[in-house]
Amino acid sequence: MGEISLVQVFLSALLFLVIFFGIGFLVNMLLRMTWFTAVIYPIIVVFIIDEVGFFDYFTNTSESFALLGDKVSNLHTADIIILASGMVGAVLAGVVMKILRKQGYQMF
Repeated sequence: MGEISLVQVFLSALLFLVIFFGIGFLVNMLLRMTWFTAVIYPIIVVFIIDEVGFFDYFTNTSESFALLGDKVSNLHTADIIILASGMVGAVLAGVVMKILRKQGYQMF
């Protein structure tokens, strides 16, 4: 497999943080559900790293979760850093929305 440089990891992590902060901020403004994106993010990560279809988790549960466990345990450090930065962005969006609402801003 190809090697990933430190610059690529940094830029990818920054990109995931900014993307999920933006998505979380917009979803929080539109739906007024502060932590919705932070709760949904792990499901998004499962879709990113797993090759099993959505309905297989309901029809073939044990095998699907076993394959998911194998995929998660085989993630490289760079992948974990990048995916964790997306979670940080989603949580940060919720924190910012809480602060803004506490200061009196009401979005939509």
